[in-house]
Amino acid sequence: MDIPNNVNIEFGGSVEDMQDSFKNLFMLMILIILLVYIVMASQFESLSEPFIIMFSIPFAFTGVFAALYLFHTTINVISMIGAIMLIGIVVKNGIVLVDYINLLVDKGYSLKKAVIAGGRSRLRPVLMTSITTILAMLPMILLKGSGSEMWRPMGVAVFGGLTFSTVVTLVLIPTIYTIFGLGKIKRKRKAIEKTQKNLSIQ
Repeated sequence: MDIPNNVNIEFGGSVEDMQDSFKNLFMLMILIILLVYIVMASQFESLSEPFIIMFSIPFAFTGVFAALYLFHTTINVISMIGAIMLIGIVVKNGIVLVDYINLLVDKGYSLKKAVIAGGRSRLRPVLMTSITTILAMLPMILLKGSGSEMWRPMGVAVFGGLTFSTVVTLVLIPTIYTIFGLGKIKRKRKAIEKTQKNLSIQ
């Protein structure tokens, strides 16, 4: 269309409502991430350990977009609600894993043995909780009835995001925990060396 320079175009109706809904959902997503971080920081009594668990959130969104593409489903308000739900669901597996590894470290296990033993011990609970939620989404995705086209994007989003993030959680979080743990060990060693040097000087 040849639009004159003095004419402005604005979208209205359902498009305007959808844009407002997406803005509200993004604000809600940021608020949920902050609240999840605050809860985990108070639980672990650490500001760095929640970041280890929250590394799985971006991969959950990768799974959401991949599933929406594979199932030929659009990104809409319902699928975004499913993606926001994943923020709370995904971190649950990471909390179970990291909390048990911390328990083993406190018992005197070395960092490597604690990560291996924690991953082996928490493999079944993580898979059980994830698979039950994933399977619960299948009827929402596969069954076709009245209103199914409305709720199907939510099922696809949760199904794809949780499937992808579960695999990533079992591999990525122990790796990042080990990296953070090695950094802590190095900092402790430097602090001990400094105190020893100060004592020798005195």
